[in-house]
Amino acid sequence: MGIAWVFPGQGSQKVGMAEGLLDLPGARASFDQASALLGRDLLAICQGEGTGALADLGDTRNTQPALFVIESLLASQLQAQGRCPSVVAGHSLGELVALHVAGVFDFATGLALMQKRSTLMAAAGGGAMSAVMGFDRDELDQLVAATDGVVIANDNSSAQVVLSGSPEAVTAVTDQLACKRAIPLAVSGAFHSPFMAAAAEAFASELEAVTFADARIPVLSNTDPTPETNGNALKSRLIHQMTTGVRWRETMDQFVASGIETAVEIGPGNVLSGLIKRSCPGIATAQIANSGDLGL
Repeated sequence: MGIAWVFPGQGSQKVGMAEGLLDLPGARASFDQASALLGRDLLAICQGEGTGALADLGDTRNTQPALFVIESLLASQLQAQGRCPSVVAGHSLGELVALHVAGVFDFATGLALMQKRSTLMAAAGGGAMSAVMGFDRDELDQLVAATDGVVIANDNSSAQVVLSGSPEAVTAVTDQLACKRAIPLAVSGAFHSPFMAAAAEAFASELEAVTFADARIPVLSNTDPTPETNGNALKSRLIHQMTTGVRWRETMDQFVASGIETAVEIGPGNVLSGLIKRSCPGIATAQIANSGDLGL
């Protein structure tokens, strides 16, 4: 039976999301390690008890490391139970979790990369993002192609995308597009777009200094959702991730083509499970968000 493990990205976080896994082996030590790196109490922030100027879980600089810790802990426990997927994939920051789980780099390396990534992305302001639902794909593609300064950042499904770019360009497309809904997102910048070029260049410098081992489990990357295990190839894909779109619709197509029968979303929420249910009715879904879901 083909099984995919999928790891959600920013937007899945919620206050209290760490409460149900603090009894997992190494949970508090992992949070302590993250807190020492960040210089603030990440567990308190997850519990809504953070203090100081940078205490909001919704801040990119907290969201990304917090999700990395939680998703990694849950996946580690699944692996300790002897479970192993056929393939792994992550949405945006979730790709770094997928790479860690596949054995490309260790927890400390992934945490350090996530801290750098989140800091760079938070600092790269000046853009906007908007989620769009219920549209004609041809019309959307034509409008995006004809409008400078906007791209499809997250191609989540045939009925849902996220646009990213300058505020004027994003508004121009959503105003002209016949769609069911267009919702501006509360983000600090135009993620997964050319607006991230300077941040991506700085992150690439960080990545170049890190050795990527070959993956023990095939990884579907955001920039190229085909199975890959070569460490150098996976690094090259990740280098381009920050400025290119998340090709999740094609990732789900790859699940179908590869004979995946079950997709397990590891982390808080059910965003990816919902997309898979609507787009791939033949694939069963499950969520692992706390120790109870692990049977502990």
